[in-house]
Amino acid sequence: MLILGLESSCDETAAAVVTGDRRVLAHRLAGQEAEHRPFGGVVPEIAARAHVEAIGPLVTGALVDAGISLSDVDAVAATAGPGLIGGVMVGLVAGKALAHAAGKPLVAVNHLEGHALSPRLTDVDLAFPYLLLLVSGGHCQLLLVEGVGAYRRLATTIDDAAGEAFDKTAKLLGLGFPGGPAVERAARDGDPRAVALPRPLTGSREPHFSFAGLKAAVARAVGTASAADLAASFQLAVVDCLVDRTRRAIARAGGATALVVAGGVAANQAVRGALEALAHAHDLRFVAPPSWLCTDNAAMIAWAGAERFAAGLTDPLDTVARPRWPLDPSAEAVRGAGVKA
Repeated sequence: MLILGLESSCDETAAAVVTGDRRVLAHRLAGQEAEHRPFGGVVPEIAARAHVEAIGPLVTGALVDAGISLSDVDAVAATAGPGLIGGVMVGLVAGKALAHAAGKPLVAVNHLEGHALSPRLTDVDLAFPYLLLLVSGGHCQLLLVEGVGAYRRLATTIDDAAGEAFDKTAKLLGLGFPGGPAVERAARDGDPRAVALPRPLTGSREPHFSFAGLKAAVARAVGTASAADLAASFQLAVVDCLVDRTRRAIARAGGATALVVAGGVAANQAVRGALEALAHAHDLRFVAPPSWLCTDNAAMIAWAGAERFAAGLTDPLDTVARPRWPLDPSAEAVRGAGVKA
Protein backbone atom coordinates (compact mmCIF):
# COMPACT_ATOMS: atom_id res chain seq x y z
CA MET A 1 0.00 0.00 0.00
CA LEU A 2 1.27 3.47 -0.95
CA ILE A 3 -0.35 6.55 0.57
CA LEU A 4 0.43 10.15 -0.32
CA GLY A 5 -0.20 12.42 2.65
CA LEU A 6 -0.63 16.21 2.81
CA GLU A 7 -0.55 18.43 5.91
CA SER A 8 -1.30 22.18 6.10
CA SER A 9 -3.32 22.78 9.28
CA CYS A 10 -1.12 25.49 10.83
CA ASP A 11 2.29 26.81 9.78
CA GLU A 12 3.93 23.69 8.35
CA THR A 13 3.30 22.57 4.77
CA ALA A 14 4.26 18.95 4.23
CA ALA A 15 3.94 16.02 1.84
CA ALA A 16 4.93 12.40 2.48
CA VAL A 17 4.68 8.94 1.02
CA VAL A 18 4.18 6.10 3.51
CA THR A 19 3.64 2.38 2.95
CA GLY A 20 1.22 0.07 4.69
CA ASP A 21 4.16 -1.76 6.29
CA ARG A 22 5.35 1.40 8.07
CA ARG A 23 8.06 2.66 5.73
CA VAL A 24 8.37 6.40 5.18
CA LEU A 25 9.55 6.56 1.58
CA ALA A 26 9.58 10.35 1.44
CA HIS A 27 8.84 13.31 3.64
CA ARG A 28 9.21 16.95 2.68
CA LEU A 29 8.33 19.92 4.87
CA ALA A 30 8.38 23.68 4.45
CA GLY A 31 8.30 25.73 7.64
CA GLN A 32 7.21 29.33 8.00
CA GLU A 33 9.25 30.49 10.99
CA ALA A 34 10.80 33.44 9.15
CA GLU A 35 7.40 34.70 7.99
CA HIS A 36 5.81 34.62 11.45
CA ARG A 37 8.77 35.49 13.69
CA PRO A 38 8.25 39.28 13.44
CA PHE A 39 4.74 38.81 14.87
CA GLY A 40 5.67 36.41 17.65
CA GLY A 41 3.08 33.90 16.49
CA VAL A 42 1.28 32.43 13.50
CA VAL A 43 -0.68 34.89 11.33
CA PRO A 44 -3.43 32.85 9.58
CA GLU A 45 -3.49 34.89 6.36
CA ILE A 46 0.28 34.71 5.93
CA ALA A 47 0.20 30.99 6.68
CA ALA A 48 -2.46 30.29 4.05
CA ARG A 49 -0.54 32.13 1.32
CA ALA A 50 2.65 30.27 2.20
CA HIS A 51 0.81 26.94 1.96
CA VAL A 52 -0.41 27.83 -1.54
CA GLU A 53 3.15 28.54 -2.67
CA ALA A 54 4.69 25.44 -1.08
CA ILE A 55 2.24 22.58 -1.56
CA GLY A 56 2.85 21.86 -5.27
CA PRO A 57 6.65 21.65 -5.17
CA LEU A 58 6.51 19.59 -1.99
CA VAL A 59 4.21 16.99 -3.55
CA THR A 60 6.39 16.80 -6.67
CA GLY A 61 9.52 16.42 -4.56
CA ALA A 62 8.01 13.75 -2.32
CA LEU A 63 6.96 11.63 -5.30
CA VAL A 64 10.46 11.98 -6.78
CA ASP A 65 12.07 11.04 -3.45
CA ALA A 66 9.86 7.95 -3.22
CA GLY A 67 10.67 6.98 -6.79
CA ILE A 68 7.02 6.76 -7.80
CA SER A 69 4.46 8.67 -9.84
CA LEU A 70 1.05 9.86 -8.70
CA SER A 71 -0.58 6.95 -10.52
CA ASP A 72 1.29 4.52 -8.24
CA VAL A 73 -0.35 5.64 -5.00
CA ASP A 74 -3.36 3.76 -3.66
CA ALA A 75 -4.96 6.79 -2.02
CA VAL A 76 -4.38 10.45 -1.21
CA ALA A 77 -4.73 11.46 2.44
CA ALA A 78 -5.10 15.13 3.37
CA THR A 79 -5.76 16.94 6.62
CA ALA A 80 -9.37 18.14 6.59
CA GLY A 81 -9.30 19.79 10.04
CA PRO A 82 -9.12 20.94 12.71
CA GLY A 83 -6.83 23.92 12.25
CA LEU A 84 -6.53 27.34 10.69
CA ILE A 85 -9.26 27.10 8.10
CA GLY A 86 -7.34 28.85 5.29
CA GLY A 87 -4.43 26.45 5.57
CA VAL A 88 -6.66 23.39 5.94
CA MET A 89 -8.50 24.36 2.75
CA VAL A 90 -5.25 24.62 0.80
CA GLY A 91 -4.13 21.09 1.66
CA LEU A 92 -7.56 19.52 1.34
CA VAL A 93 -8.27 21.11 -2.05
CA ALA A 94 -4.84 19.99 -3.26
CA GLY A 95 -5.58 16.48 -2.03
CA LYS A 96 -8.94 16.44 -3.80
CA ALA A 97 -7.38 17.64 -7.05
CA LEU A 98 -4.64 15.00 -6.92
CA ALA A 99 -7.10 12.22 -6.06
CA HIS A 100 -9.45 13.26 -8.86
CA ALA A 101 -6.66 13.61 -11.42
CA ALA A 102 -5.25 10.17 -10.61
CA GLY A 103 -8.61 8.46 -10.13
CA LYS A 104 -7.64 7.50 -6.57
CA PRO A 105 -9.66 7.53 -3.34
CA LEU A 106 -9.47 10.50 -0.99
CA VAL A 107 -8.99 9.98 2.73
CA ALA A 108 -9.90 13.10 4.72
CA VAL A 109 -7.86 12.87 7.91
CA ASN A 110 -8.57 14.50 11.24
CA HIS A 111 -5.28 16.17 12.19
CA LEU A 112 -5.75 14.96 15.77
CA GLU A 113 -6.17 11.39 14.54
CA GLY A 114 -2.88 11.83 12.72
CA HIS A 115 -1.23 12.57 16.08
CA ALA A 116 -3.21 9.83 17.83
CA LEU A 117 -2.11 7.10 15.41
CA SER A 118 1.42 8.39 14.75
CA PRO A 119 3.03 6.21 17.47
CA ARG A 120 1.85 3.12 15.58
CA LEU A 121 3.92 4.20 12.56
CA THR A 122 7.16 3.62 14.44
CA ASP A 123 6.07 1.05 17.05
CA VAL A 124 4.77 -2.13 15.46
CA ASP A 125 3.92 -3.59 18.88
CA LEU A 126 1.59 -0.77 19.98
CA ALA A 127 -1.84 -2.35 20.16
CA PHE A 128 -5.29 -0.94 20.91
CA PRO A 129 -6.50 0.24 23.34
CA TYR A 130 -3.96 2.71 24.70
CA LEU A 131 -4.15 5.86 26.79
CA LEU A 132 -3.06 8.90 24.79
CA LEU A 133 -1.98 12.29 26.07
CA LEU A 134 -2.38 14.52 23.02
CA VAL A 135 -0.57 17.72 23.86
CA SER A 136 0.12 20.43 21.29
CA GLY A 137 -0.21 24.12 20.56
CA GLY A 138 -3.96 23.96 20.12
CA HIS A 139 -5.00 20.88 22.05
CA CYS A 140 -4.47 19.17 25.39
CA GLN A 141 -6.52 16.00 25.79
CA LEU A 142 -6.44 12.56 27.33
CA LEU A 143 -8.08 9.93 25.15
CA LEU A 144 -8.57 6.19 25.26
CA VAL A 145 -7.67 5.10 21.73
CA GLU A 146 -9.80 2.00 21.17
CA GLY A 147 -9.19 1.64 17.43
CA VAL A 148 -9.07 3.52 14.15
CA GLY A 149 -11.82 6.11 14.35
CA ALA A 150 -12.73 5.05 17.90
CA TYR A 151 -11.72 7.53 20.59
CA ARG A 152 -13.09 8.13 24.08
CA ARG A 153 -12.16 11.49 25.55
CA LEU A 154 -11.34 11.36 29.25
CA ALA A 155 -10.16 14.95 29.70
CA THR A 156 -9.54 18.16 27.79
CA THR A 157 -8.47 21.72 28.51
CA ILE A 158 -11.08 24.11 29.86
CA ASP A 159 -9.17 27.12 28.52
CA ASP A 160 -5.70 27.08 26.95
CA ALA A 161 -3.57 24.22 25.66
CA ALA A 162 -0.12 23.49 27.08
CA GLY A 163 1.60 24.34 23.80
CA GLU A 164 -0.21 27.66 23.67
CA ALA A 165 1.09 28.39 27.18
CA PHE A 166 4.64 27.58 26.01
CA ASP A 167 4.30 29.99 23.09
CA LYS A 168 2.89 32.78 25.25
CA THR A 169 5.64 32.30 27.85
CA ALA A 170 8.31 32.49 25.16
CA LYS A 171 6.80 35.74 23.89
CA LEU A 172 6.62 37.22 27.41
CA LEU A 173 10.26 36.32 28.05
CA GLY A 174 11.48 37.51 24.66
CA LEU A 175 12.78 34.07 23.75
CA GLY A 176 11.64 34.05 20.14
CA PHE A 177 9.45 31.90 17.92
CA PRO A 178 8.59 29.02 17.87
CA GLY A 179 8.01 29.20 21.60
CA GLY A 180 8.12 25.59 22.77
CA PRO A 181 11.70 24.80 21.77
CA ALA A 182 12.82 28.26 22.90
CA VAL A 183 11.45 27.77 26.41
CA GLU A 184 12.98 24.30 26.62
CA ARG A 185 16.40 25.64 25.65
CA ALA A 186 16.23 28.50 28.15
CA ALA A 187 15.04 26.18 30.93
CA ARG A 188 18.25 24.14 30.72
CA ASP A 189 20.14 27.07 32.29
CA GLY A 190 17.50 27.93 34.89
CA ASP A 191 16.43 26.86 38.38
CA PRO A 192 12.99 25.21 38.18
CA ARG A 193 12.32 26.08 41.84
CA ALA A 194 13.28 29.74 41.52
CA VAL A 195 9.76 31.10 40.93
CA ALA A 196 6.64 29.84 42.69
CA LEU A 197 4.02 29.26 40.00
CA PRO A 198 0.55 27.69 40.28
CA ARG A 199 -0.39 24.18 39.15
CA PRO A 200 -4.02 24.69 38.07
CA LEU A 201 -6.43 21.83 38.90
CA THR A 202 -3.71 19.50 40.23
CA GLY A 203 -5.12 17.32 42.96
CA SER A 204 -8.71 18.12 42.02
CA ARG A 205 -11.33 15.51 41.26
CA GLU A 206 -12.10 17.27 37.98
CA PRO A 207 -10.28 15.38 35.19
CA HIS A 208 -9.51 18.35 32.93
CA PHE A 209 -6.57 20.69 32.28
CA SER A 210 -6.22 24.45 32.71
CA PHE A 211 -3.24 26.61 31.74
CA ALA A 212 -4.68 30.15 31.53
CA GLY A 213 -3.86 30.89 35.19
CA LEU A 214 -0.32 29.64 34.74
CA LYS A 215 0.16 31.96 31.75
CA ALA A 216 -1.12 34.89 33.80
CA ALA A 217 1.23 34.03 36.67
CA VAL A 218 4.21 34.03 34.31
CA ALA A 219 3.17 37.44 32.99
CA ARG A 220 3.06 38.81 36.54
CA ALA A 221 6.47 37.31 37.35
CA VAL A 222 8.31 38.81 34.37
CA GLY A 223 11.11 41.00 35.70
CA THR A 224 11.29 39.31 39.10
CA ALA A 225 13.69 36.58 37.94
CA SER A 226 15.90 35.74 35.00
CA ALA A 227 14.35 34.47 31.80
CA ALA A 228 16.09 31.13 32.33
CA ASP A 229 14.68 30.73 35.86
CA LEU A 230 11.19 31.70 34.73
CA ALA A 231 11.37 29.31 31.78
CA ALA A 232 12.53 26.46 34.00
CA SER A 233 9.89 27.19 36.64
CA PHE A 234 7.16 27.39 34.01
CA GLN A 235 8.25 24.16 32.35
CA LEU A 236 8.22 22.28 35.65
CA ALA A 237 4.74 23.62 36.42
CA VAL A 238 3.46 22.32 33.07
CA VAL A 239 5.10 18.95 33.66
CA ASP A 240 3.53 18.68 37.11
CA CYS A 241 0.09 19.48 35.67
CA LEU A 242 0.42 16.95 32.86
CA VAL A 243 1.61 14.21 35.19
CA ASP A 244 -1.11 14.86 37.78
CA ARG A 245 -3.93 14.85 35.23
CA THR A 246 -2.54 11.81 33.40
CA ARG A 247 -2.21 9.89 36.66
CA ARG A 248 -5.90 10.49 37.27
CA ALA A 249 -6.76 9.29 33.75
CA ILE A 250 -4.76 6.07 34.16
CA ALA A 251 -7.16 5.04 36.92
CA ARG A 252 -10.07 5.47 34.47
CA ALA A 253 -8.44 3.78 31.47
CA GLY A 254 -8.84 0.14 32.35
CA GLY A 255 -7.35 -2.27 29.84
CA ALA A 256 -4.94 0.24 28.31
CA THR A 257 -1.82 -1.45 26.91
CA ALA A 258 0.40 1.61 27.11
CA LEU A 259 0.69 5.28 27.97
CA VAL A 260 1.33 7.19 24.76
CA VAL A 261 2.21 10.85 24.32
CA ALA A 262 1.95 12.66 20.97
CA GLY A 263 1.70 16.19 19.62
CA GLY A 264 4.20 19.02 19.44
CA VAL A 265 4.76 19.31 23.22
CA ALA A 266 5.63 15.59 23.26
CA ALA A 267 8.97 16.58 21.73
CA ASN A 268 9.88 18.29 25.04
CA GLN A 269 12.35 16.04 26.84
CA ALA A 270 11.27 17.09 30.35
CA VAL A 271 7.68 16.18 29.50
CA ARG A 272 8.74 12.83 28.04
CA GLY A 273 10.93 11.93 30.99
CA ALA A 274 8.23 12.65 33.57
CA LEU A 275 5.55 10.74 31.67
CA GLU A 276 7.86 7.78 31.12
CA ALA A 277 8.46 7.59 34.88
CA LEU A 278 4.70 7.79 35.47
CA ALA A 279 4.05 4.96 33.02
CA HIS A 280 6.64 2.71 34.64
CA ALA A 281 5.22 3.44 38.08
CA HIS A 282 1.89 2.04 36.84
CA ASP A 283 3.41 -0.93 34.96
CA LEU A 284 2.50 0.50 31.56
CA ARG A 285 4.60 0.63 28.43
CA PHE A 286 5.59 4.16 27.51
CA VAL A 287 5.48 5.06 23.84
CA ALA A 288 6.38 8.36 22.19
CA PRO A 289 7.08 8.95 18.50
CA PRO A 290 10.45 10.39 17.42
CA SER A 291 10.56 14.15 17.93
CA TRP A 292 10.18 14.90 14.21
CA LEU A 293 6.94 12.91 14.19
CA CYS A 294 5.52 14.83 17.17
CA THR A 295 5.39 18.20 15.46
CA ASP A 296 3.07 18.74 12.47
CA ASN A 297 4.12 16.56 9.56
CA ALA A 298 2.67 14.70 6.59
CA ALA A 299 3.99 11.25 7.50
CA MET A 300 1.47 10.98 10.33
CA ILE A 301 -1.32 12.09 7.98
CA ALA A 302 -0.26 9.50 5.40
CA TRP A 303 -0.11 6.82 8.10
CA ALA A 304 -3.55 7.72 9.48
CA GLY A 305 -4.74 7.61 5.88
CA ALA A 306 -3.21 4.15 5.50
CA GLU A 307 -4.94 2.90 8.66
CA ARG A 308 -8.27 4.33 7.55
CA PHE A 309 -7.88 3.10 3.96
CA ALA A 310 -7.08 -0.42 5.21
CA ALA A 311 -10.29 -0.28 7.25
CA GLY A 312 -12.28 0.67 4.14
CA LEU A 313 -12.76 4.29 5.17
CA THR A 314 -12.58 6.79 2.29
CA ASP A 315 -14.28 10.14 1.69
CA PRO A 316 -16.12 11.90 -1.16
CA LEU A 317 -14.60 14.79 -3.04
CA ASP A 318 -17.18 17.20 -1.59
CA THR A 319 -15.80 16.70 1.93
CA VAL A 320 -15.52 20.11 3.60
CA ALA A 321 -12.66 21.63 5.59
CA ARG A 322 -13.40 21.96 9.30
CA PRO A 323 -11.80 24.46 11.70
CA ARG A 324 -12.94 22.31 14.63
CA TRP A 325 -13.36 18.55 14.58
CA PRO A 326 -13.48 16.63 17.88
CA LEU A 327 -12.18 13.08 17.93
CA ASP A 328 -14.96 12.12 20.35
CA PRO A 329 -18.06 14.05 19.25
CA SER A 330 -20.17 12.27 21.88
CA ALA A 331 -18.06 13.54 24.79
CA GLU A 332 -19.87 15.71 27.31
CA ALA A 333 -19.33 19.45 27.07
CA VAL A 334 -17.07 20.90 29.72
CA ARG A 335 -17.05 24.30 31.37
CA GLY A 336 -14.96 27.03 29.84
CA ALA A 337 -15.60 29.24 26.83
CA GLY A 338 -12.13 28.58 25.45
CA VAL A 339 -12.41 24.81 25.21
CA LYS A 340 -10.43 23.31 22.31
CA ALA A 341 -12.63 20.41 21.21
